[in-house]
Amino acid sequence: MPRPAPRNVEVFSTQQITPNMLRVTLTGEGLRGFPEGFESGYVKFRFPDAPGSTPDKVIMRTYSIRAFDSSKNLLSIDFALHDDSEGLASAWAKGAKPGDPVEIGGPGSVKPVSHDTDYVLLAADMTGLPALACNLERLPADAKGIALIEITSEADRQDITHPEGVEVHWLVNPGYAHTPRALSQHVRDMPWPEDGTVGAWCACEFHSMQDLRSYLRNERGIPKEQIYISSYWKIGRTEDGHQADKRLDRERENAAQASA
Repeated sequence: MPRPAPRNVEVFSTQQITPNMLRVTLTGEGLRGFPEGFESGYVKFRFPDAPGSTPDKVIMRTYSIRAFDSSKNLLSIDFALHDDSEGLASAWAKGAKPGDPVEIGGPGSVKPVSHDTDYVLLAADMTGLPALACNLERLPADAKGIALIEITSEADRQDITHPEGVEVHWLVNPGYAHTPRALSQHVRDMPWPEDGTVGAWCACEFHSMQDLRSYLRNERGIPKEQIYISSYWKIGRTEDGHQADKRLDRERENAAQASA
């Protein structure tokens, strides 16, 4: 099946949600027909004029959908900002002004935390925070569990609707971009439910993802169908390099499982 054509949209507004999280809201005729219910899925920002883009291969960057209002034709994307490095998309977001044009592709699939378990475990750094927030907001009112969210500063806390039975812990780590495994260590250190099933959802840096995958699958024995775990970035790598590393990691995982 051919990919849908890119959507030509424009910036409606920008809003500094917290010191290190910037929301860009998009609008335009290109959003007509954008499907509902894809919050926590993703879109790909296309930068055909960026260095390295060619007519055959446009540089793209992937970001989670935070909100979509079809009645107002508004699509909101939250950008995690780093104080010591600036990628292509975050630099664009910081300079974006109402009316600026941009191309997006998608939306990509939604992979929510399992609701068919006794407990939920959600973990993310700031790159995964928008998608984690969508998951929290969609949990059943009687859900129980914990959410661990790694943020750059105390001021990066957000008000997120969540069930009373889900504890939300904000983990302040100013150097999270340089100490990515800190999040996985927090998950390892948390008390584990004495009984009942656990559904896990994690979005973070590549090395932390690998550690969490090993812990949750191999040490805690959570079935594969009850886990969503993905790396949203890799320290020292662009998105293109990260995606290549993810493909290699996936091939190795599949080969290991096939030989087990």
